[in-house]
Amino acid sequence: MQPFVTHTGIVVPLDRANVDTDAIIPKQFLTSIYKTGFGPNLFDEWRYLDRGAPGMDNSQRPLNPEFPLNKPQYKAATILLARDNFGCGSSREHAVWALTDYGFRAVISTSYSDIFFNNCFKNGFLPIRLTSEEVEKLFQLTDNVDALEIAIDLPNQNVTAKSGEEILAGPFHFEIDPFRKHCLVNGLDDISLTLDHQDEIRAYEKKRAEQAPWLFRE
Repeated sequence: MQPFVTHTGIVVPLDRANVDTDAIIPKQFLTSIYKTGFGPNLFDEWRYLDRGAPGMDNSQRPLNPEFPLNKPQYKAATILLARDNFGCGSSREHAVWALTDYGFRAVISTSYSDIFFNNCFKNGFLPIRLTSEEVEKLFQLTDNVDALEIAIDLPNQNVTAKSGEEILAGPFHFEIDPFRKHCLVNGLDDISLTLDHQDEIRAYEKKRAEQAPWLFRE
């Protein structure tokens, strides 16, 4: 898993509350168990003017010019700014896969669905909780700056809004569970955490084989 220590990127404003996982990645695209390939269908029903289906050539589909991801100033965005209760709805982990496959590294909101929130950390994606006032300030700044930059400092748990070298707002402090922070900073997913204990696992297996050899006969 890619470590997350600091990141500076353009923020794209999605001025909607209660964005559910079916809006993030519609159900017809959930046929794959791999984590890649979902980015072109992120926010599919809002992003395109036609109905999407697996196997379509997305480069030939008509884009919705009013949707933020399709606006030129947000083409390189890597941070999503949203309203309350982002990621509600079904428990599909594909929602986080679609966000990361598109190129997003973090999302900023006031609140999240618990399942979506947990899935983020399992995939190296940072969900940041700020206050309503701080989120509103960031939305206001996106109206005044063509390409607002957000600097995220995970070790210090700060978010700063910038325009070039000029600081426009922040730093805003956010809370994060220490264990989850450790995993993100060090790029540790569940498998990596298990492999950190491989010496102990091997020692246990050796001891167990000596105690109960009949369990290990082929």
